[in-house]
Amino acid sequence: MDAKMITHNMSLTPTLAHWNLRHKPKQTFVVGVLARPTEETSSKTHVYKDNWFDKLAINHLSKSVQAATGISNDKSGFDSLVEAATVASKKFSPIQQQEVVLDALDRAFPKPILSVIRRVMPPSKLAREYFAVFTTLFFAWLLGPSEVRESEVNGRREKNIVYIKKCRFLEETNCVGMCTNLCKMPSQVFIKDSFGMPVNMVPNFDDMSCEMIFGQEPPSSTDDPALKQPCYKLCKAKKKHGTNCLS
Repeated sequence: MDAKMITHNMSLTPTLAHWNLRHKPKQTFVVGVLARPTEETSSKTHVYKDNWFDKLAINHLSKSVQAATGISNDKSGFDSLVEAATVASKKFSPIQQQEVVLDALDRAFPKPILSVIRRVMPPSKLAREYFAVFTTLFFAWLLGPSEVRESEVNGRREKNIVYIKKCRFLEETNCVGMCTNLCKMPSQVFIKDSFGMPVNMVPNFDDMSCEMIFGQEPPSSTDDPALKQPCYKLCKAKKKHGTNCLS
């Protein structure tokens, strides 16, 4: 399948049952920029040198995921987070995996702080651009190197896109299903529910890049191209799915 850009008018259904969409903005948006997964993944192109903040954040999220799954591990650093995510992918169904991550994120981020951010940063051009910059600065330890890019929102240009050059989590897990069920889907729900900010995460499984488009509602699970991608030949999760990441 050649890389292509697919557009649709907004008419969406929730990712999870408890996710209620109050607004459906009318705009043309990117559903997916995807290509056929390569037969074999390329070798790593970036060596991470995590600083004290990165290590603290990685350990905190890893412990939160372990607490949510009920299974701990004795690994350290990013390996510990990958191990916790791998256990979740093998032990739980796709929908349960998303719920586990939502539980882990609730444990990782104090609700009072999230509530304050939501009150002082209601959805706006400023908020969308703020979230984009904040993500590139403080989540490189999880996403890998990224940069802010522009898009058109309601006829105006704004810097609301985070372009992840090569996702660290996807590169380490090497699994399409883990990307969609343990990152993309629950993250979209968490950010929407916690901050009132819709975000559409558009992974490209050919080069492992990804776009996080703040202010854009994601497509429904039945229309999302990311959920219809076959996994990599050397999938570390042993190819638990075919072309449907929700089955």
